[in-house]
Amino acid sequence: MSQEIIIRRVTAPEIRARKGAEPIVALTSYHANTARIVDNHADILLVGDSLGMVLYAMDSTLGVSLDMMIIHGRAVVRGSKRGMVVVDMPFGSYEESPAVAFRNASRVMQETGCGAVKIEGGVRMAETIRFLAERGIPVMAHIGLTPQSVNTLGGFKTQGRDTALWPLIKADAKAVSDAGAFSVVLEGIVEPLAAEISREIPIPTIGIGGSRECDGQILVLEDMLGYNPKPPKFVKVYGAVGAGIDAAVKAYADDVRTRTFPGDEHVYVLK
Repeated sequence: MSQEIIIRRVTAPEIRARKGAEPIVALTSYHANTARIVDNHADILLVGDSLGMVLYAMDSTLGVSLDMMIIHGRAVVRGSKRGMVVVDMPFGSYEESPAVAFRNASRVMQETGCGAVKIEGGVRMAETIRFLAERGIPVMAHIGLTPQSVNTLGGFKTQGRDTALWPLIKADAKAVSDAGAFSVVLEGIVEPLAAEISREIPIPTIGIGGSRECDGQILVLEDMLGYNPKPPKFVKVYGAVGAGIDAAVKAYADDVRTRTFPGDEHVYVLK
């Protein structure tokens, strides 16, 4: 008699326990088709608000709504079985107060079935992170280059080039860790500072433009697959999927125009 294999999802406490252990693999995913593939290899599937730029051609993440995140989060949860799905809280959905953040984060958790939410900000968001964590909502923090703050940062700029600002960035890392975040994304932070933070705080750090000393790494899936013609410096391109799609579409268009497709094997005959 065969036994059914039960696949259990990775949880926030399990990610938290990976500090200093096997590196954490994380990738973005925005829909069920990519989720099925990514889920075979990644520990975390992040439904990032980067979908605004990747899928909707927005100039920044600021135009992404809570409803958009829920729709895409639900699709990724449905398309995956093992990885922990983390959904970004979009701009304007959590900054007003801890109570507003809890109302919106609980809606995300309930309507998507995800395992955690992600919030940008360090010291300024520590109270909110603590409020959510104490009420049963696992929080992944995000410091350094925080895309939702692109207007106050003056653009997508690397953080920490001025060593005089290191104490502020380190304070952000300590604040989110002390507040109860189970992990923190370090984005666009100069390598030696990202390495120091990773050594100094007790929760896993997940780098994107950080350091190999981070406890894990994350990239935007479409960037590492070669969709983006001008990927950021921190991206290693592992595939040429964009070129492959272009070639396939061209071959299809050629077949249609020459009436090669559909062939006899693609049409229904009268019986």
